[in-house]
Amino acid sequence: MKRNIVIATLTAAALATGGTVAAFAAGDDDATATQRQANTSAQVAADRDDDRDDDASEDRTAVSGSDVTAAEAIAAALKHTPGTALSADLEDDGADAWEVSVVKGDGTEYDVRIAPDSGKVLGAQRDTDDDKDAEDRAELAAVKGAHTDAREAALAAAAQGTVTEVGLDDDHGTVAWTADTVKNGKHGEWKVALDSGKVTQDHDDDA
Repeated sequence: MKRNIVIATLTAAALATGGTVAAFAAGDDDATATQRQANTSAQVAADRDDDRDDDASEDRTAVSGSDVTAAEAIAAALKHTPGTALSADLEDDGADAWEVSVVKGDGTEYDVRIAPDSGKVLGAQRDTDDDKDAEDRAELAAVKGAHTDAREAALAAAAQGTVTEVGLDDDHGTVAWTADTVKNGKHGEWKVALDSGKVTQDHDDDA
Protein backbone atom coordinates (compact mmCIF):
# COMPACT_ATOMS: atom_id res chain seq x y z
CA MET A 1 0.00 0.00 0.00
CA LYS A 2 2.76 2.41 0.95
CA ARG A 3 4.56 1.49 -2.26
CA ASN A 4 1.52 2.48 -4.36
CA ILE A 5 1.26 5.80 -2.49
CA VAL A 6 4.94 6.53 -3.19
CA ILE A 7 4.56 5.73 -6.90
CA ALA A 8 1.49 7.90 -7.17
CA THR A 9 3.29 10.77 -5.42
CA LEU A 10 6.30 10.49 -7.73
CA THR A 11 4.04 10.40 -10.82
CA ALA A 12 2.20 13.52 -9.68
CA ALA A 13 5.51 15.28 -9.06
CA ALA A 14 6.77 14.32 -12.51
CA LEU A 15 3.59 15.61 -14.15
CA ALA A 16 3.83 18.84 -12.21
CA THR A 17 7.45 19.29 -13.24
CA GLY A 18 6.62 18.51 -16.88
CA GLY A 19 3.79 21.03 -16.81
CA THR A 20 6.14 23.65 -15.43
CA VAL A 21 8.70 22.90 -18.12
CA ALA A 22 5.99 23.11 -20.77
CA ALA A 23 4.82 26.42 -19.33
CA PHE A 24 8.35 27.77 -19.39
CA ALA A 25 8.76 26.50 -22.96
CA ALA A 26 5.58 28.27 -24.04
CA GLY A 27 6.75 31.41 -22.29
CA ASP A 28 10.07 31.16 -24.09
CA ASP A 29 8.27 30.84 -27.44
CA ASP A 30 6.22 33.98 -26.72
CA ALA A 31 9.30 35.92 -25.67
CA THR A 32 11.18 34.78 -28.75
CA ALA A 33 8.34 35.87 -31.04
CA THR A 34 8.12 39.26 -29.33
CA GLN A 35 11.88 39.75 -29.57
CA ARG A 36 11.85 38.69 -33.22
CA GLN A 37 9.12 41.26 -33.99
CA ALA A 38 11.05 43.99 -32.16
CA ASN A 39 14.22 43.13 -34.08
CA THR A 40 12.31 43.28 -37.39
CA SER A 41 10.85 46.72 -36.56
CA ALA A 42 14.26 47.99 -35.53
CA GLN A 43 15.79 46.71 -38.79
CA VAL A 44 13.10 48.42 -40.90
CA ALA A 45 13.74 51.71 -39.11
CA ALA A 46 17.49 51.31 -39.55
CA ASP A 47 17.09 50.58 -43.28
CA ARG A 48 14.93 53.69 -43.67
CA ASP A 49 17.56 55.80 -41.91
CA ASP A 50 20.26 54.31 -44.15
CA ASP A 51 18.25 55.26 -47.25
CA ARG A 52 17.93 58.83 -46.03
CA ASP A 53 21.65 58.97 -45.27
CA ASP A 54 22.39 57.68 -48.77
CA ASP A 55 20.12 60.34 -50.29
CA ALA A 56 21.81 63.08 -48.31
CA SER A 57 25.27 61.83 -49.27
CA GLU A 58 24.37 61.70 -52.96
CA ASP A 59 22.86 65.19 -52.81
CA ARG A 60 25.96 66.63 -51.12
CA THR A 61 28.16 65.08 -53.80
CA ALA A 62 25.99 66.50 -56.58
CA VAL A 63 25.78 69.99 -55.09
CA SER A 64 29.52 70.21 -54.56
CA GLY A 65 30.10 69.58 -58.27
CA SER A 66 27.57 72.01 -59.78
CA ASP A 67 27.53 75.77 -60.24
CA VAL A 68 24.36 75.64 -62.34
CA THR A 69 21.00 75.53 -60.56
CA ALA A 70 18.08 73.31 -61.52
CA ALA A 71 16.14 76.33 -62.83
CA GLU A 72 19.11 77.42 -64.94
CA ALA A 73 19.57 73.92 -66.33
CA ILE A 74 15.89 73.74 -67.32
CA ALA A 75 16.05 77.16 -68.98
CA ALA A 76 19.13 76.13 -70.97
CA ALA A 77 17.53 72.86 -72.06
CA LEU A 78 14.34 74.58 -73.22
CA LYS A 79 16.32 77.19 -75.15
CA HIS A 80 18.07 74.37 -77.02
CA THR A 81 15.02 72.08 -77.31
CA PRO A 82 11.75 74.04 -77.02
CA GLY A 83 8.88 72.18 -75.40
CA THR A 84 7.62 71.23 -71.93
CA ALA A 85 10.16 70.24 -69.28
CA LEU A 86 9.03 67.25 -67.21
CA SER A 87 12.06 66.75 -64.99
CA ALA A 88 15.61 67.77 -64.20
CA ASP A 89 18.06 65.54 -62.40
CA LEU A 90 21.59 66.30 -61.28
CA GLU A 91 23.29 62.95 -61.74
CA ASP A 92 24.71 61.41 -58.57
CA ASP A 93 28.06 60.28 -59.98
CA GLY A 94 30.09 63.40 -59.24
CA ALA A 95 27.61 65.82 -60.83
CA ASP A 96 28.56 64.73 -64.34
CA ALA A 97 25.65 66.69 -65.84
CA TRP A 98 22.11 67.87 -65.42
CA GLU A 99 19.69 65.72 -67.38
CA VAL A 100 16.50 67.52 -68.37
CA SER A 101 13.55 65.66 -69.89
CA VAL A 102 11.69 67.76 -72.50
CA VAL A 103 8.56 66.89 -74.49
CA LYS A 104 8.23 68.77 -77.77
CA GLY A 105 4.97 69.92 -79.33
CA ASP A 106 4.74 66.83 -81.54
CA GLY A 107 4.94 64.54 -78.50
CA THR A 108 8.54 63.41 -78.94
CA GLU A 109 10.62 63.35 -75.77
CA TYR A 110 14.28 64.33 -75.46
CA ASP A 111 16.88 64.01 -72.73
CA VAL A 112 18.98 67.17 -72.77
CA ARG A 113 22.30 67.12 -70.91
CA ILE A 114 23.57 70.35 -69.39
CA ALA A 115 27.11 70.94 -68.10
CA PRO A 116 26.93 71.59 -64.34
CA ASP A 117 29.77 74.12 -64.36
CA SER A 118 28.92 76.27 -67.40
CA GLY A 119 25.30 75.55 -68.31
CA LYS A 120 26.40 74.56 -71.82
CA VAL A 121 24.30 72.00 -73.67
CA LEU A 122 26.31 68.80 -73.97
CA GLY A 123 23.82 67.04 -76.20
CA ALA A 124 20.21 66.01 -76.69
CA GLN A 125 19.00 62.48 -77.31
CA ARG A 126 15.53 61.44 -78.34
CA ASP A 127 13.79 59.01 -76.03
CA THR A 128 12.70 56.15 -78.30
CA ASP A 129 10.59 54.49 -75.60
CA ASP A 130 7.09 55.25 -76.89
CA ASP A 131 5.44 52.90 -74.41
CA LYS A 132 3.86 55.59 -72.23
CA ASP A 133 1.31 54.36 -69.71
CA ALA A 134 -1.86 56.11 -68.56
CA GLU A 135 -0.04 57.72 -65.65
CA ASP A 136 2.55 59.28 -67.96
CA ARG A 137 -0.17 60.67 -70.22
CA ALA A 138 -2.11 62.06 -67.25
CA GLU A 139 1.00 63.79 -65.90
CA LEU A 140 1.77 65.37 -69.26
CA ALA A 141 -1.81 66.61 -69.63
CA ALA A 142 -1.75 68.07 -66.11
CA VAL A 143 1.53 69.88 -66.74
CA LYS A 144 0.36 71.42 -70.00
CA GLY A 145 -2.56 73.04 -68.20
CA ALA A 146 -0.62 74.02 -65.08
CA HIS A 147 0.22 77.50 -63.82
CA THR A 148 3.58 76.30 -62.46
CA ASP A 149 6.14 74.76 -64.79
CA ALA A 150 9.26 72.77 -63.92
CA ARG A 151 11.51 75.84 -63.81
CA GLU A 152 9.12 77.70 -61.50
CA ALA A 153 8.79 74.62 -59.29
CA ALA A 154 12.59 74.46 -59.00
CA LEU A 155 12.73 78.16 -58.08
CA ALA A 156 10.00 77.69 -55.45
CA ALA A 157 11.71 74.66 -53.88
CA ALA A 158 15.06 76.48 -53.86
CA ALA A 159 13.80 78.43 -50.83
CA GLN A 160 14.18 75.14 -48.90
CA GLY A 161 17.73 74.39 -50.06
CA THR A 162 19.74 73.59 -53.17
CA VAL A 163 17.55 71.64 -55.61
CA THR A 164 19.17 68.46 -56.95
CA GLU A 165 16.13 66.99 -58.68
CA VAL A 166 12.67 68.08 -59.79
CA GLY A 167 10.01 65.92 -61.40
CA LEU A 168 6.38 64.85 -61.33
CA ASP A 169 4.40 62.63 -58.98
CA ASP A 170 0.85 61.33 -59.33
CA ASP A 171 -0.46 60.79 -55.81
CA HIS A 172 -3.87 59.11 -56.02
CA GLY A 173 -4.86 61.14 -59.07
CA THR A 174 -3.37 64.43 -57.89
CA VAL A 175 -0.35 65.43 -59.94
CA ALA A 176 2.27 67.69 -58.34
CA TRP A 177 5.87 68.66 -58.84
CA THR A 178 8.33 67.02 -56.47
CA ALA A 179 11.76 68.35 -55.59
CA ASP A 180 14.76 67.01 -53.69
CA THR A 181 16.93 69.52 -51.86
CA VAL A 182 20.01 69.59 -49.66
CA LYS A 183 20.63 72.19 -46.98
CA ASN A 184 23.28 72.12 -44.25
CA GLY A 185 24.07 68.54 -45.25
CA LYS A 186 20.45 67.39 -44.82
CA HIS A 187 18.24 65.89 -47.52
CA GLY A 188 14.72 67.26 -48.00
CA GLU A 189 11.76 66.22 -50.16
CA TRP A 190 9.03 68.67 -51.19
CA LYS A 191 5.86 68.91 -53.24
CA VAL A 192 5.04 71.98 -55.33
CA ALA A 193 1.41 72.49 -56.36
CA LEU A 194 0.80 72.78 -60.09
CA ASP A 195 -1.81 75.49 -59.69
CA SER A 196 -0.46 77.73 -56.93
CA GLY A 197 3.23 76.84 -56.70
CA LYS A 198 2.82 76.30 -52.96
CA VAL A 199 5.61 74.26 -51.40
CA THR A 200 4.85 71.62 -48.76
CA GLN A 201 7.02 68.92 -47.23
CA ASP A 202 6.63 65.48 -48.77
CA HIS A 203 5.85 62.99 -45.99
CA ASP A 204 5.06 60.04 -48.28
CA ASP A 205 8.40 58.31 -47.58
CA ASP A 206 8.30 58.83 -43.81
CA ALA A 207 5.96 55.90 -43.11
